[in-house]
Amino acid sequence: MGTRTRVSPFIAAVLALSATALAGCGTFSSPQPEPALSQPLPAPEIPATIRSSEIVGRWGYAAYHKPEDRPRTETNARGQCRQPFVIGQGPSGGVMMYLADQTELTELRLKGSQGGRNYIGPAGEAGGPQDREIVSFDGRVMVLRFVDPEIASRYGTGVFVRCAPGPAGAGAGTAPRPKAGPKAGPKTGAKTSSAAK
Repeated sequence: MGTRTRVSPFIAAVLALSATALAGCGTFSSPQPEPALSQPLPAPEIPATIRSSEIVGRWGYAAYHKPEDRPRTETNARGQCRQPFVIGQGPSGGVMMYLADQTELTELRLKGSQGGRNYIGPAGEAGGPQDREIVSFDGRVMVLRFVDPEIASRYGTGVFVRCAPGPAGAGAGTAPRPKAGPKAGPKTGAKTSSAAK
């Protein structure tokens, strides 16, 4: 039969310790720093070329879907000054308007863009899905179009025509006063009968 090689207990212990030491080298190495996740910094906010104070006020409002309807729509908007759309000043310097499909006023910001366009919308990047682009503004007429194509297809392009200054105290939340009807009672200078006395 064959010869067996006998390993001394000392060599067996050295081999066992060496194997353990080598196995531990991989698990006890110093931690390597993880590469930093590079997230792009937000672009600096570009101010709009129109100030919020320029659009605060009372406006007649109408909307169109076909560009050829704009002149007629502007005339219709002018007629809406009896029940104006009121854009108020927001508490943080923005304007108080409604977002699409919302029933509560929200403070919106006027935002500029790299391309020179102006937008009205919630805080964040200009041209966001809830923003309206200011297509044109001359101080008297303002044309706004929603950035989101689906919302724009429902609401159309909005035409705002500035209303003449209203009576003192007229502002947001006020309804126009009804026209006075005929007064009841006798006309001035009418004769009264002595039987009515």
